[in-house]
Amino acid sequence: MASSSDKQKRFALIGAAGFVARRHINAIRDVGGELATAMDVSDSVGQLDAAFPRARFFTAFEPFDSHVQTQRRKGSPIDFVSICSPNFLHRSHIEFALRSGADAIAEKPVVLEPQEIDELTTVEAETLRRVNTILQLRLNPANLDLRREFADQRVKPIVDLTYVTARGHWYYAAWKGDERKSGGIATNIGVHFFDLLGFLFGPLKRNVVHHRAVDCAAGYLEYERARVRWFLSINARDLPASGADRIACRQIVIDDRVCNLSGDFSELHTRSYQEILAGRGFPLSETRAAIATVAAIRHAPIDRSVGDVHPWLEKVLHDRERYCDGLPA
Repeated sequence: MASSSDKQKRFALIGAAGFVARRHINAIRDVGGELATAMDVSDSVGQLDAAFPRARFFTAFEPFDSHVQTQRRKGSPIDFVSICSPNFLHRSHIEFALRSGADAIAEKPVVLEPQEIDELTTVEAETLRRVNTILQLRLNPANLDLRREFADQRVKPIVDLTYVTARGHWYYAAWKGDERKSGGIATNIGVHFFDLLGFLFGPLKRNVVHHRAVDCAAGYLEYERARVRWFLSINARDLPASGADRIACRQIVIDDRVCNLSGDFSELHTRSYQEILAGRGFPLSETRAAIATVAAIRHAPIDRSVGDVHPWLEKVLHDRERYCDGLPA
């Protein structure tokens, strides 16, 4: 007789229409799991067909919830709920997973505020279920090599994090453009990089915000083993004038050594799922530092008198034609 650990794992997916959901669908397939049911308010979920055409699908949470509970009572419970919903819904969807007798697999940011980690930790204890977080950049072999290299570093290198990924005006009309729902630029497009910086360079000692707007943010972070100038933007005006890629510029520069962040890291979601199934997923506690970092960035005063300013910020501050009718040009 096969043990419970050998049985095919049954998954549910919340947020099945989104871009990142494809990586979860492929990861579930790659680890031999079954996507039993999925939910999204959008019905544009054709990406389910290639791997799980028989998955039950719902466009409202209530019937999805009822189906999960009914299957549980019939002896076919969900083992894992993968959560790819909008950021502000993560906390409630994680709690749904735990109280449904499943473990959660949550995309970044796991929550928007640090106190929500405490609340979910309490629910974990009440339900005896676990939250696993997707921190796939920690699993990249190149990043693991960097971490070992800087583990005993005595002189703090100067690090420039530059991430520009152009988005159209649709972004500002979607939930992503609402800071109350997405957490703002630093949270929505930067939280995984702030997690990586802490993973590489140790505990955060200082967090200064130099600029914060709907389309761009910048600041200075001092870690135990590095000083970081960071710049994040979704405005195409911030892309370099030269270069083949007119959509994005993604890199970390460590003392003039360029680490390109533009590679295809989709296979790292499969690796994340393999680690989770082996009982080695990243727990809630591992997310606290990055969530606290982006929450502080969201609420901190602007102060360009402290810390090194990212060299790309000056152009933004002097761009008099940057905004038109309230939207970034």
